[in-house]
Formats: sequence, C-alpha cells, structure tokens
Amino acid sequence: MSAISVSLSDDARPARTAVDVIGRPLGSGIRLQKAGLLFTAKPDINTWEKIGADLLSFSNASTWWIADWLVYGETTYQDRYKEAVKHTALSYQTLRNYTWVARRFPLSRRVPALSFSHHLEVVSLDQPQQDYWLRQAAKQQWSRNRLRTEVRNGLLTQQGEPHLLHLRLSADDLADLERVAGRERTEVETWARKMLLLAAAED
Repeated sequence: MSAISVSLSDDARPARTAVDVIGRPLGSGIRLQKAGLLFTAKPDINTWEKIGADLLSFSNASTWWIADWLVYGETTYQDRYKEAVKHTALSYQTLRNYTWVARRFPLSRRVPALSFSHHLEVVSLDQPQQDYWLRQAAKQQWSRNRLRTEVRNGLLTQQGEPHLLHLRLSADDLADLERVAGRERTEVETWARKMLLLAAAED
C-alpha cells in the first residue's frame, strides 16, 4: 500500500492544502483562483519564472497525491470506493492509470526530480529497468518524450526485432482508439500496449 504523509510546518500546524491556497496571493499582484491565475500587476521576469516552476512542481505533486488517494480508497473502502470515484472529474481510464503507477512505484522508489508522466513511461518494465531508466532521465534531464524514445531504442537494442502482435480492427474501432490515446497525448500503439499490460496485471 502506498504511504500517504502530511508534512508539518515548524510550529506543527498542517501544511496548506490546495483548497487553502485558492484565492490567496502568490506574490505582489498575482492571485491563484479556482478557475485560473490572475495578474493584477506586472511581475519581473524572475518572479514570473519562479511562479511557473512552483506551479509545475505543484501540478506534478498533485497527480501523485490523487494516485495515492485512489490506492488508499481502493484498499480501504473497496465497493464504496467505486461509488466515490464516480464523482471525480477524471475519466475511468485515467484513474486506472494513476492507481497502476502508484502501486508499481511506492513512495521510496519515486524520483522527485521527474514527473508522474516519466514514471508512467516505464511502468510496464520490470523493476531494475524502471530504476535504470529513471536514473538516466534524472541525470540527463530528459523530457517525458525523450525518455520514451530512449526506452524504446534501448529495448530494441537489447531484444533485437520486437515481437509483433497483429490485431484486426475496423476503421471505426481504430478511430476510437486513436481518439482515446490522443486525449492522453500518446501514440495509439504505445497506449494499446500499456492497456494490454494493465489488463494482464489485473488478471
């Protein structure tokens, strides 16, 4: 089970949650609102860059938080969990991806310098390969797409020509799959492979 921890400030008060910071200023003339970021004054370039870095860091962390929340609910509440997640704004497939990655990467094995998406790219590999590619991505500062390319090339080098699985799909079925893969910003072949491995893992 993935651990969920709450950081405490020096005076032992709980850290602010996402709800706490909505509507609060990020800096002079900048306010975070539920539906967007409001600039009421022009920040200098350094301030603007720092805000972007903070927001990107928060975005990545929040994906892990949601994933761990889902794993905990699935483990603890079981049938009631299924009803609760219906009220989220995320698709069922996205929720499944979140829980898959969170279960495969316990807190101790996650690489804070990399995004959730980096971990998703290697989730179908065995553990030593996962750790190797994540270390390389962190060291080389690869983007998610660069990591995907490097992993694909590395596997082809190790295994020679890949084994091929031929599927017969109608044009409509293929269009549906491409539409779903597009929502997750990945190629249909990569998405289909992950879905097959996920289904096998749940068997």
